Amino acid sequence: MASYIRRRKFLATLLGGAAAWPLAARAQQAVSVRRIGVLSNAAADDPEFSRRLRAFVQQLERLGWTDGRNLRIEYRWAAGDVDRVRNYATELVALAPDVILASGGTTVGPLQLATRTVPIVFVQVPDPVGAGFVASLARPGGNSTGFTQFEYGISAKRLEVLKEVAPRVSRAAVLRDRNSADGIGQFAAMQGVASSLGVELNPVDVQDASEIEHSVSTFARGAAGGLVVTASALNILHRKLIVMLAAQQRIPAIYPYRFFVTGGGLISYGPDTIDPYLRAAAYVDRILKGEKPADLPVQHPTKVELVANLKTAKALGLEIPPSVLARADEVIE
Repeated sequence: MASYIRRRKFLATLLGGAAAWPLAARAQQAVSVRRIGVLSNAAADDPEFSRRLRAFVQQLERLGWTDGRNLRIEYRWAAGDVDRVRNYATELVALAPDVILASGGTTVGPLQLATRTVPIVFVQVPDPVGAGFVASLARPGGNSTGFTQFEYGISAKRLEVLKEVAPRVSRAAVLRDRNSADGIGQFAAMQGVASSLGVELNPVDVQDASEIEHSVSTFARGAAGGLVVTASALNILHRKLIVMLAAQQRIPAIYPYRFFVTGGGLISYGPDTIDPYLRAAAYVDRILKGEKPADLPVQHPTKVELVANLKTAKALGLEIPPSVLARADEVIE
């Protein structure tokens, strides 16, 4: 009798477990996996952009979205190739993602040509209204919203900081991407303060590494020169070359982002590059939960940082004023 009871308990346990298997499997299958596309104009091995996207993914995890569990992320890296941007935009849209993160202004247009329904959250876009990506900052309309790269007025402040750090500068080359209209707005903002600072501005339009090298070297032959590097995908892509040329030609230069200075540049004044990706993750979360891009306002940068490199200043024979050092968010020694 005892063996019979034990046998019945064993069978009940076995059958109970077997009945639970389909339930467990169904519960596992019930986890809805959402898909995000990421299109970046940078190269896959660019440490700065890898750092930004890592912050984006980590913020998504804090919001409850984990790649490989309830989320799948598809990355495409265009490395500054216009044709590749277009091809990857079409490729990502064909995967029917729930939302796409567009990193850089050159990625948004091709994505919008590929889809007017898949939600797009952009970052690092200078003028989304002027480019026609959104109807207005407050009410974007359509399927796109996100975070601007900068406000043009910040360019005037860059010229002021350069003059403060290098008072002898009386002429400044403004390095711009020939194929981008954003450089025009940045240059115009500098023109507003140039005369009061006693600085003659020289627009230098380039489209590749060889033109950058030739233009900077030619400008450096004159006396009392300085360099203002505008925020553009081209200048970011060739940042090592630009920093090297400024050092070789002994030109005081100011840059749009911190990573130019950690790479050996003299000084930078510009928005924090990680913060927009954290905020973009919050927008992606809201869209995945049902909100529409048309109802999410486009936002400007909220954090601006001043970074100085004392080693580079010393190599150029410059002493960064205490007033600048006191305002600096980071000083590299």
